[in-house]
Amino acid sequence: MTVSRMKKRVLLTLGFALAAVAVGASFLQFGSSNTAPLEFPKRPVQYPMYDTGSTNTESGWHTMNTHDPSIYKDGDTYYVFSTDIKVGANKDPLRPGIMVRRSKDLITWDWVGYALDGIPKEAASWTRATNLWAPDVFKMGDTYYLYYAASTFGSNQSMIGLATSTSIIGPWTDQGAVVKTAKGDKANAIDPNPVFDAEGKPWLAYGSFFGGIYLVKLDEHTGKVMQGEQPTLLARRDSRTVAGAVEAPYIIYQPDQKKYYLFVSYDSLSSDYSVRVGRSSSITGPYEDFNGHQLSDTGFSPQTNVGNKLIGSYAFSGEEGWIAPGHNSILKDGDRTFLVHHARGEKDKNWSYLHIRELLWTRDGWPVASPERYAGEKIQSLSPKLLAGHWDRLPIPMAWTGIERSEPITLQPNGKIESAHGTGKWTFQEPNELTLQWTVLDTNEGVPTTEKVLVSPAWDWENAKPTLVFTGMNEKGINIWGKYTDSIKGE
Repeated sequence: MTVSRMKKRVLLTLGFALAAVAVGASFLQFGSSNTAPLEFPKRPVQYPMYDTGSTNTESGWHTMNTHDPSIYKDGDTYYVFSTDIKVGANKDPLRPGIMVRRSKDLITWDWVGYALDGIPKEAASWTRATNLWAPDVFKMGDTYYLYYAASTFGSNQSMIGLATSTSIIGPWTDQGAVVKTAKGDKANAIDPNPVFDAEGKPWLAYGSFFGGIYLVKLDEHTGKVMQGEQPTLLARRDSRTVAGAVEAPYIIYQPDQKKYYLFVSYDSLSSDYSVRVGRSSSITGPYEDFNGHQLSDTGFSPQTNVGNKLIGSYAFSGEEGWIAPGHNSILKDGDRTFLVHHARGEKDKNWSYLHIRELLWTRDGWPVASPERYAGEKIQSLSPKLLAGHWDRLPIPMAWTGIERSEPITLQPNGKIESAHGTGKWTFQEPNELTLQWTVLDTNEGVPTTEKVLVSPAWDWENAKPTLVFTGMNEKGINIWGKYTDSIKGE
């Protein structure tokens, strides 16, 4: 380091310290004797919201008009396949065929085109569908298998079909039906998720509403249901009301935990949609949540308390929020895991967008989602000196009470917590675990509450600046989010 640069750094550090003393504010330092300077993501591309100018220009959609996204990484490129939707389709016809987008970094997304030329004949004849839903892709050998769903809203006269290709971008050849259902059947043949078990054998999870979520073995030579196999029930709710909806299964296996994780979406896709998760030692279940409740238990009341709720409608700091996030897929990319889902803008929920968030893992092996969309951040070791200051805290309650809005808390340098709802103390454990212990909080009336959360750098999409966020759970399995609201100094 040159002398002039050293002087500049000393003066800069002194200036920050004097400013903090003058106004009585805390500030973030980027390193300590125990940690290297933090790296924050650079300003990512910010696509416009509610872009009516691009309504009929697919190349301008980017993350817009994405619904029920499934993700697949092929080489160094990520592909998202999604349901056929379009804002303003009542004026200009919607073209069915499964929308495809791609990215090199999970941030910038470009339009590729349609996987299929309309609705395959068998699917159209069986379902009278006008668009294709919830596609998903995996690869066996040298062949890509694209599963798609055809149906009409509220009906289980439905079909899961299959198309194959030797390239992720096609051309795709339709192979006909994989699963069909009709009125009176327990299952609904939509929302396919092909998955490999720990031994590399292929299965298909599927289902929505009606009788719930099912799993069936696939023939590894054809990609269709293995002859003679019957589906196994994985998850269900009381389907007599919209509040009983469960759909959009997605299963992953975590070798370090020796567990399968089943992600599903609950409730109405236009209002109180949310993503839930349970886990099992077997791909066929039973899948249980943090509290030991089985995802197939319709006798538990209230049913909204079944399944760890990873994300629901939310808003930070008085900014516009996101409505009905859900229908996720999961990307396992090296040692990192990402939650891929759609969400609707709070100002006009007709518009849906692609969201990608990193999933972190708690000490006892539960996934928790970042409060902010991915912008290229890295998980890093932190110093507790970085954490004192003002934060927005946002619990994700199991029951839906409308859009959840954050409330401010302050982490004092002396380890105390202050907020409108209670006081407590905070402690830190390397490399990035923060523990919040409350004496009074919300309606607990003095009952101690402990929240263990993981802290990481992030991009504040609402305020267009780098920040810190935390995500984790309390002792009851309720997910808790937080975002640092002071300005980060020293960039």
